[in-house]
Amino acid sequence: MFYKSSSVMFVSLMFTLGGKHGWCQSNKMLSAQADRVMALGEWEERWREDQTGWHRPHVNKMLESNIDKVLDGRNGVKFFFPLCGKALDMKWLADMGHSVVGVEIAEKAIKQFFEESNMTYSEETVSALPGAKVYKSSERNISLYQCDLYSFSSAIEGQFGGIWDRGSLVAINPRDRQKYAALITSLMDKDCRYLLDTLLYNPEVYKGPPFFVPDEQVHSLFGKNCDIELLQSLDALTDREKARGMDFFTEKVHLITLKTN
Repeated sequence: MFYKSSSVMFVSLMFTLGGKHGWCQSNKMLSAQADRVMALGEWEERWREDQTGWHRPHVNKMLESNIDKVLDGRNGVKFFFPLCGKALDMKWLADMGHSVVGVEIAEKAIKQFFEESNMTYSEETVSALPGAKVYKSSERNISLYQCDLYSFSSAIEGQFGGIWDRGSLVAINPRDRQKYAALITSLMDKDCRYLLDTLLYNPEVYKGPPFFVPDEQVHSLFGKNCDIELLQSLDALTDREKARGMDFFTEKVHLITLKTN
């Protein structure tokens, strides 16, 4: 990929060179967003005010192009969607015969998902999660929990054979990433195939969210217990990012699986 700006090329190259220098540079750039915090109420407010520029009115292309590698020949896979919003990907997978469990803090997002998908649904309290609700589709095997992600656990729905993380790791507060990785790993069944979407840009020009997550941190968070394969990398720069001051914006998809030994 060719970048017009030499400074952009330098920033991009440092993530591919690896080694001590690359990791030190990554840490320096991570520090630009280290103290950025979004409260749960702020996310709910964004949904209430329809400030949801991250939502896509179509199935995610990265998921579509990599779904065979996620399924790995399996049928009836149980998928987990952290911070699911109202992603159409959930219905797409359910229509293929898979089951879906999502977690989302915004009730409006959950209800809009079912209503816009023309699904009837039930609403129940969750005895194991005080204050939480679960919304279940009557037509498809989809259960969406309205709760704090970190209150969710394998005790609620067991473990999963697939995880699609399109906008979760890049949305959580940067200081919570170790806790997040521990939760996600605990939800992975032994044959789980976890598809993780990350973003690279210059965090000194935009504070997020979505947040900057370099490859080195993906390996730091998951590499001890998991094998990590980079499946796809593309230039995702649009006018939306340019308006935020960015001159490059790279989207990457990683396939993460538990180590067998």
